[in-house]
Amino acid sequence: MARNKKPLPVLENIMITDLAAEGKAIARVDGRVIFVPWAVSGDVADLQLTKKKSSYAEARVLRFVKLSDQRETPFCEHFGTCGGCKWQMLPYAEQLRYKQQQVADNLTRIGKIDLPEILPIIGSAKTTFYRNKLEFTFSNKKWLSHEAMQAGKTDENMNGVGFHIPGLFDKVLDIEKCWLQDDVSNQIRNEIRRYALENGLSFFDIRRQEGFLRNLIVRTSTTGEVMLIVVFFYEDNDLINKMLQNIAEKFPQITSLLYIINSKANDTITDREVRVFKGKDHIFEQMEGLRFKIGAKSFYQTNSEQAYELYKVTRSFAQLTGNELVYDLYTGTGTIANFVAQKARKVIGIEYVPEAIEDAKVNSQINAIDNTLFFAGDMKDILNEQFINTHGRPDVIITDPPRAGMHDDVIRAILFAAPARIVYVSCNPATQARDLSLLGEAYRVTAVQPVDMFPHTHHVENVVLLEKKRLQ
Repeated sequence: MARNKKPLPVLENIMITDLAAEGKAIARVDGRVIFVPWAVSGDVADLQLTKKKSSYAEARVLRFVKLSDQRETPFCEHFGTCGGCKWQMLPYAEQLRYKQQQVADNLTRIGKIDLPEILPIIGSAKTTFYRNKLEFTFSNKKWLSHEAMQAGKTDENMNGVGFHIPGLFDKVLDIEKCWLQDDVSNQIRNEIRRYALENGLSFFDIRRQEGFLRNLIVRTSTTGEVMLIVVFFYEDNDLINKMLQNIAEKFPQITSLLYIINSKANDTITDREVRVFKGKDHIFEQMEGLRFKIGAKSFYQTNSEQAYELYKVTRSFAQLTGNELVYDLYTGTGTIANFVAQKARKVIGIEYVPEAIEDAKVNSQINAIDNTLFFAGDMKDILNEQFINTHGRPDVIITDPPRAGMHDDVIRAILFAAPARIVYVSCNPATQARDLSLLGEAYRVTAVQPVDMFPHTHHVENVVLLEKKRLQ
């Protein structure tokens, strides 16, 4: 017979003292750290413990006894339920201060690195409507709040299109207005929902793997172009054509109207055929006179204007004179490689995804750049001593790895290549700190520049310049 778990206690009148990793707030009770979402320093709250360990606990706010003077009123109606934009209640200046501190803490506590003075974080000019890409999910299991369910309330229409509820893979929060992307994204999504409901189109059931409408991707660009990708679970040409024709008529500003059939068990579209219903199969982004082609599967930094600030820092740290051989690791679609190419002798880009490398080559051609060379494959397999001996030892290495950081074999290859400078761009200062520590046997950190790409979240990009140590 199963034992009933003893309910975890409620803690009353607890002061929130700080913010921590993943954007959660911190309280301390009897020497134990308690992590609390959706709170800020200075709040006093009654907390319901949800997890209790020997060294820490997790809790949720039952009731705010006193609100912090730091707080601002969140601007989004979905705040507190949607998993994004968790720092809306913090003034933007405070968000930047915490992000700057996060970078310093990670580099010093995890990496134990001797640092120069960290440059002031570069904030985003736009704090709303700054993203160029959003992905939405259709679901026949729309999220209902705890309060609504406890009160026995139900909704006759359980279809929704929006974002997954954190920790609940089959629940979707139906989004009316999202503040992350140009409002055309809201208009398109809401019109598709209206059309689908009025015409009886089925929304996807992820547990049963059935339903017609599956996903929606909207991409916008600073050139004014709009790409819409609708993902269907199965093919029904009559339903697809009628729906997409309605979208095309209602939104003539869509320059790339695409669709995909994905009958797999997961949502990834990298191996699916992209079909053009109307317009082109791509849009363009532009930066400093350069044009970048973006397809349905292309990676591009999701904050276009702030990406320009990030790349300017990267190029500045590289200190290029026009004579350097540059390796651009994890080059993606070659955005950084092409951005710095005019100031280098040659740039070699390496990337795991073959389609991204093809985009990188096209972007060089579009911009009449003839001093780039791109390779596709696993970084740890391509970047080795033979590759470096064949293509030349780089003067500068730029690396922009995924959140997990760099494989140990890649770090060993960089140490073998022994460039004069390494510019390390990271979306995760914790794994960046680990890698910097490993590179520390031959390099010293000479500059650190945080850049905020994602306002109202705890995420922060960080650019570090490493220079080769001089022999004593």
